[in-house]
Amino acid sequence: MDGTGLGYSYHLPSGGWNLRIRNTLAQFSDLFSEFNKYIAPAYHHDRCERSVPMRLYSMHKREFFMVFVGFFACFGLSVFIGLAGPPITSTTEQQAHVNNSEMSTGPFIMETPELSTYCQQLWVIAKLSTSNTDDERYDKTFQVAVSIDGFIGENKLTSVLSTDSQHNRTRHLKCERQTCEEFVVAHLGTLEYSYYMITVRFYGLEGFHRRYQIQDLRFYFKSYNPAFTQIEIWFRLIFLLSTFFVTCWFGHSLRKYPTPDWSIEQKWVSILLPLLILYNNPFFPLIFLSNSWIPGMLDAVMQTTFLCAILMFWLCVYHGLRQNERKFSRFYLLKFVIIGCLWGAALTLATWLRCTELEDPTYNYVLDTSNYYGFKVFFFTMGGVYIGYLLLLILRAYTELRSMPYFDMRLKFLTLLAIIVAVVCAFVTSRQFGAGVLEDSFASRLSTYYKTSAQFMALYGLLNFYLYTMAYVYSPNLPNVYGQHTAIAKDNPAFSMINNESDEDVIFGSDDESSRRLLTRSSRNADDSD
Repeated sequence: MDGTGLGYSYHLPSGGWNLRIRNTLAQFSDLFSEFNKYIAPAYHHDRCERSVPMRLYSMHKREFFMVFVGFFACFGLSVFIGLAGPPITSTTEQQAHVNNSEMSTGPFIMETPELSTYCQQLWVIAKLSTSNTDDERYDKTFQVAVSIDGFIGENKLTSVLSTDSQHNRTRHLKCERQTCEEFVVAHLGTLEYSYYMITVRFYGLEGFHRRYQIQDLRFYFKSYNPAFTQIEIWFRLIFLLSTFFVTCWFGHSLRKYPTPDWSIEQKWVSILLPLLILYNNPFFPLIFLSNSWIPGMLDAVMQTTFLCAILMFWLCVYHGLRQNERKFSRFYLLKFVIIGCLWGAALTLATWLRCTELEDPTYNYVLDTSNYYGFKVFFFTMGGVYIGYLLLLILRAYTELRSMPYFDMRLKFLTLLAIIVAVVCAFVTSRQFGAGVLEDSFASRLSTYYKTSAQFMALYGLLNFYLYTMAYVYSPNLPNVYGQHTAIAKDNPAFSMINNESDEDVIFGSDDESSRRLLTRSSRNADDSD
């Protein structure tokens, strides 16, 4: 034993791979820290903006968990109700009974099944089958002439669409072996009569019939299922009343605070909630009480406006968190141009197509006009511009505000909910069920209808519960959390950083009283400290 060492021996740490890797990473960390102050602001950066304290600031991890559990539970319940609901459309089949020589020309005279206002719309669809045995695909262009009469009594007919109006439309007959694709003969956007007499004639299929021999011709009458219409009316009413209650509650919770002191999220939620009331359409029953096209057009306008408002909300919030001075020319002008182009294109398609189809039930926008593709290209081009601009704002927001705990929490919550909404909407639209901003515009497309009520409930439930969740999280906090003497707080994480609190305690809070300290020090506390 060495007396000078008092029985203790000291060994320097040996240079192992662990230590070398740690030292190398530390050097890179030090190098990155030199530039970090230029990438992400530190606590001394002045990005403070007076705003009403939100419930978001005081929520614990378990509270966040319960908020998302409640959101998914309500959303899942709405989808489950939709899955148990009836199919959205009902179809009646009728076979054409004519001589073989008239199979390529007609006339084909048919009487529709009984229709009510709950059926909303009517599609007349034709499908051919041939006796062709060759392994080939062929595309034949021909013309369709349609006349439509409505029954106003037992044996009285009134003309709805006359053949004298020269409504002869071009259609494509695409066949493979014996099966041909179905095509839309006519589409009635409103139903004024309980029964219709429809007469259809074909022109230009004589040579096709001689070569391939048309063996069978069937017509399908497709309309909305009255059972689904009743579900739609009831759940629109439920969502309308719920939204009205949430709007009143959110406005009541903010009534004590001046409007300039509201955060940008609170201002936008206060705008989106009234627009959600219009999205749920309090005038929807007028569609069934009147035969006018105005209620249906109004529904398309309100849905388009609300969906574009959500797109505008995402742009403004991601940009507004980084910038307190929001002048119209520098902050809002570009955003209004992008969203305005999307809104104008969607609204033009909705009104133009619907009005044209009401005037001419045989109108087909894909074959009868070249402007459709122009609008389609323009809409998707502006959609791509919007996505690129939004991703740029998100990237810059996370780059500049990631070291500021309160802003970081606002970004995470906003982004997570936005991703959920975007993914669900993209999933439904990708399956071509007619959802999204152009739902009413493409009502005449055979491929754009919901097969079950689940898609309808998923979209309406998603957007409603999305706004309800934001209204709860962005609502003002309870007075006893921040004290009775402080009504307005600053979104300033400087105090937490100076006191060396961890981000975990600042964002989610802790069980002790230190996590409940004020975001700004009141004048009374300052006097006491003196």
